[in-house]
Amino acid sequence: MKEFYTVGDVQIILGVSRAKAYKIIRGLNEEMEEEGYKTLKGRVNKSKFDDRYMYKGKQRNGVV
Repeated sequence: MKEFYTVGDVQIILGVSRAKAYKIIRGLNEEMEEEGYKTLKGRVNKSKFDDRYMYKGKQRNGVV
């Protein structure tokens, strides 16, 4: 099971260019570093990415 997404993964998931995918990864990795985590260039933590970019259908008062 993958713990990190690569630039290619981000491109496919979001349908963005390679340059945009790198920009997204850099931004998320900066956040991770500010939180005290170590990061890998060109890869982003799957949980952090999913938390920021994947719609989870959070409910409010029983409505999705």
